[in-house]
Amino acid sequence: MNGFKNSVRKLVSLSLAVCTAFTMSVTAFADEPYQPYTYDNWDAAIPSQAGYTVKKTVSGMEMGLKRLSDPADPLFYSEDASATLSEARDFFVYKDSELWIADTGNNRILRLDSDYKITGRYYFVSGQSEAGGVEQLGDGTAFKEPQGLWVTDSPSTGKQTIYIADYSNARVVRAEVVSDTQLRLEQEYLKPEEALYTSKTFNPTKVTVDYAENVYAVVKSVNTGSVQFKADGTFTGFYGANRVEVTAKVIAQKLWRKLASNEQIEGMSRNVPVEYANFDMDSEGFIYTVTEVSTNTDAVKKINPAGYNIWDNVVGDNYTFGDHTDAVWDMATKKTYSTKLTDIAVDDKGIINVLDFETGRVFQYDRLCNLMCIFGTENSSADQRGTFSTPNAVDTFGDDVIVLEGSKTRNDITVFEKTVFGENLHKAFELFDAGLYVEAKPYWQEVVKRDGGYTYAHIGLGKADLKNHEYKKAMKRFEIANDKKSYDKAFEYYREEWLQSHFTGIAVVVIVLAVLWIIRKIMKKKKLTLKKIFGKKPKKWEEGLDGLNV
Repeated sequence: MNGFKNSVRKLVSLSLAVCTAFTMSVTAFADEPYQPYTYDNWDAAIPSQAGYTVKKTVSGMEMGLKRLSDPADPLFYSEDASATLSEARDFFVYKDSELWIADTGNNRILRLDSDYKITGRYYFVSGQSEAGGVEQLGDGTAFKEPQGLWVTDSPSTGKQTIYIADYSNARVVRAEVVSDTQLRLEQEYLKPEEALYTSKTFNPTKVTVDYAENVYAVVKSVNTGSVQFKADGTFTGFYGANRVEVTAKVIAQKLWRKLASNEQIEGMSRNVPVEYANFDMDSEGFIYTVTEVSTNTDAVKKINPAGYNIWDNVVGDNYTFGDHTDAVWDMATKKTYSTKLTDIAVDDKGIINVLDFETGRVFQYDRLCNLMCIFGTENSSADQRGTFSTPNAVDTFGDDVIVLEGSKTRNDITVFEKTVFGENLHKAFELFDAGLYVEAKPYWQEVVKRDGGYTYAHIGLGKADLKNHEYKKAMKRFEIANDKKSYDKAFEYYREEWLQSHFTGIAVVVIVLAVLWIIRKIMKKKKLTLKKIFGKKPKKWEEGLDGLNV
């Protein structure tokens, strides 16, 4: 019976999805080279509306990078300075007013304003370096393949400070931003000499800094967590290591180790955690990490100061980041892809954006890890707006989501802006997550108008109906969303309400039946009949009363 009900629910959900797909306006897809989709409660991909659309694409020429080769310009560096980005690996949004870019292939750091125009360029940092093999440029040292950066105001000096993962120079640099062209070296974070650090190399790819000025670096080939330093450069250990990714191969090796000899065990490959790909920090100081794995083991984590993933305790295993299946067929590119998450960005409202390097998609979640929308796609030539071949970074700039494309053939920034559907989604989730279910209702209604199969819209409307004591309507919403827990709660309230509203009638019936039962008992005890009582032949209804056995 339960199987039949589940089948009916799936058919209802599928019907809603199909209706949505056919009733969507043509303009929903006109500007997008891909079909937007989401996932239902059965982990099935279903068509949806676009939450974001491409606002513009910004290339090096549009940034004004030609200024760097103009001798008359204050930002002039050399006549050979490239006017394009080259394999850019990372960017950072500072106070929603500046965008800093690690232009890796050009060995430089760039600063843009909110209009994506160049306002600063940095090829070196002044000051004496303690790192070996670093190229000297006058009184400073040149950057070599910088791959990550973090910009903040120093808690100790109050000055704008930049941290740079200077990959091929084997160092993390902390420098004061002195001018539009000059950085002053304050501290270098180098390869730890302690026995705890066992890697032979130190090639940092990403860096982040907490409010206590502790530095966390993602280092290539280090899988024991991010490398942590104090502000003064002292190595303090590792932070937030991933667990071993559980695969069929790992399980088989564990079984074989129980039977193998010592010599055979020594020859086996080790099962080790996967290293981070990137991380970000929210406004409360929690660090979010993302890992390029083929399963969901620690793919995305929210880490507390002790280094533990707090989502394990808050939402358990009931969340998935990226596509819900190991392999996804993309109709636009006619290829099969597997999720490979490469970057994460968390905005001031707790909205989480996760970038999938393999599929070129951005997966957006609310602060409770509920999937909001998916946008972007892969394209080997990346010649269409909203498509990527080498998406390296994602961030939020104001209300927009930006993606950095950094390959040998194309280097630019794609700016996505919310659609009307996306605006309603964000407002609905913001109110919903704050427990303001009734206030969120009109926004969920707008969402349902555009996407009748959007699961969380039905949950949100059901919560609003529950708050308004419309329990029967809430039950219908939760049934569509397959939210069994909320359905049971609504049914319990509905049952209580029904009993309360029918209490008088039920009480009268119970009292009447009780009186009749008492009368019957007395009559039976005294061997009385209605004929004896009334002295006449009883009517049929009276005979029936005599025969009551209640």
